[in-house]
Amino acid sequence: MMKSADLPDTIPVFPLPGALLLPRARLPLHLFEPRYLQMFEDVLKTSDRMIGMVQPHRGPKGEEQLHAIGCAGRVTQFSETEDGRYMVTLAGISRFRITEEVTGFNPYRKASVSWAGFERDMGAAEEDPDFDRAGFLSALERFFDAHDLRTDWESLKDADTELLINSLSMLCPFEPEEKQALLEAPSLTTRRETLVTLIEFSLRGGTAEETLQ
Repeated sequence: MMKSADLPDTIPVFPLPGALLLPRARLPLHLFEPRYLQMFEDVLKTSDRMIGMVQPHRGPKGEEQLHAIGCAGRVTQFSETEDGRYMVTLAGISRFRITEEVTGFNPYRKASVSWAGFERDMGAAEEDPDFDRAGFLSALERFFDAHDLRTDWESLKDADTELLINSLSMLCPFEPEEKQALLEAPSLTTRRETLVTLIEFSLRGGTAEETLQ
């Protein structure tokens, strides 16, 4: 397991709407754009092999901006296709806060980051002592039915609480701003409460804007 002192001060960032990475979780990526192929090849040359996943959003003039908080993952697996694309797996290490973007000659974006305040991300799995698994799965089943989604319900019944909540936060079809709210949740309990709120609003036909107010 990495330690806070091992984390780099500057990392490449990958703005991908709706792609959520959380600590101790895994995110598969399909890289095919030339700038991100270059990013990946440069990352493989570093000792930490870290990529920062961030949610982009539109600024007041329509320009692409980055949310301040993202999550960094370490490349743990990859394969190359015959036509030069990469299938990559990131293992979530820690959230970070962007302090400033780094300008340079790279075709992809890089940022100076601070890891302060996210020390818990590099510890043991979190617990959620008030988690009502049966009630949660009941609401989730209605949500999956409404969105025509399928899953292995027996596996969900037996999954570790953190793995269950974080995996669903990453995989459920929420809007980017909703994914950002899940990312920024200060604890597993808060993330579960946010996830339940999003599920309930979706079932009621609510919008993302209403959910996050």
